[in-house]
Amino acid sequence: MGKQWLVVLIVIGFILSGCIGDEFLDMDNDGIEDNEDLDRDGDGWMNIIEIDCSSDPDNIEEKPNDLDNDTICDTLDEDIDGDELPNDWEVERGLDPMDNNDTIICHGLSKYCLRSYDDFTFPETHNAFATSEDGVILGTNHYTGLQAQWDGGVRAFMVDAHHLSDEETEAEDVRFCHGSPGQFPHPCMYSEVDPFEWLSLLNSMMNLTDENCSFKCGEVVSILVENYVPAEHLEFLFNRTGIIERVFIHQLGDPWPSIGDMILQGKDVVIYVQSEYNESYSYFHPAWKHSWDTPYGQQDKEEMTCELGRGDSSQSVWHLSNWLSSMFGTADPYKAHEVNEYEFLLNRTIECWEIMDRRPTFVAVDYWEDGEITNVTITLNKMENWDDEIPAHP
Repeated sequence: MGKQWLVVLIVIGFILSGCIGDEFLDMDNDGIEDNEDLDRDGDGWMNIIEIDCSSDPDNIEEKPNDLDNDTICDTLDEDIDGDELPNDWEVERGLDPMDNNDTIICHGLSKYCLRSYDDFTFPETHNAFATSEDGVILGTNHYTGLQAQWDGGVRAFMVDAHHLSDEETEAEDVRFCHGSPGQFPHPCMYSEVDPFEWLSLLNSMMNLTDENCSFKCGEVVSILVENYVPAEHLEFLFNRTGIIERVFIHQLGDPWPSIGDMILQGKDVVIYVQSEYNESYSYFHPAWKHSWDTPYGQQDKEEMTCELGRGDSSQSVWHLSNWLSSMFGTADPYKAHEVNEYEFLLNRTIECWEIMDRRPTFVAVDYWEDGEITNVTITLNKMENWDDEIPAHP
């Protein structure tokens, strides 16, 4: 009996020492025993992930499906096709979340389609039509016209709508002219730009953005009109040029939609007017009810502020006025060079973003060609909050 107990003790000792026991199992021959190996079959997917993805962690021939190769299996991936749009968002809008060719691109990137209109920053040209290229002699604000501005990335435009003269006041007589009514000479006497041609070109360029894209592509455009003509004449202008059918109508107090939804619905233009029309012209948004701006007309950059100029500062849409005037009240190209410089403009914009606790919707400048307004907005749109790390210069 004593010998039997001795044998039992010896066997137990061998087992405890590891000399007798289960065979060393290493399915993928990586030198790690299977019961300690986080990826037993060596297929690059951790066992626990494979289980969550309904894949066998002990079968190297069976791997989780990963359509976009982002190492997140399709079962768990909120963006299966890797087009930067969530699966549910795509399904709700009739897009295929399993096909990255069935997607939409907004302002160059799909992820911007998810941004609401008031959570994006658009470069804006002050008196966009008043250019040397368009033959404006007095009161010039830019060198180049609409085509160059569009090609350069400008997507918001300030314009002034007048009648051609005190005698020519029909709807067909609407012109873009720089000046105030009642002055001598008439604002259109020394320079005028045909708004029918100007807006038709804008409509054409917006159409080409989608036509030249292999996906669904689009850009949202905003127009702020300093309006000195009747509502029906402005309506005639925007209708004749094909813009009116693209206009998004915002109900005061409602949240702004996503940029993607505006483009998918074909409502990719927002029009603001400085002088309010009656409610029957709902596509002409009263600018200072739906938005606000910072003061303008200063002669020195030290005088520029982030405080309220005109409008309702409770609104999320706002214009950062970033231009200086000469001693004569006109645009000053030398001062524009100073305030449009990348570091100055970027830092000023971020400072105002911090102070107002919301990003500027528009950054408006004179002489957009001199400086880096579009690069500044590219940088700003890469940021979610004012205190994010500032991305590298584009």
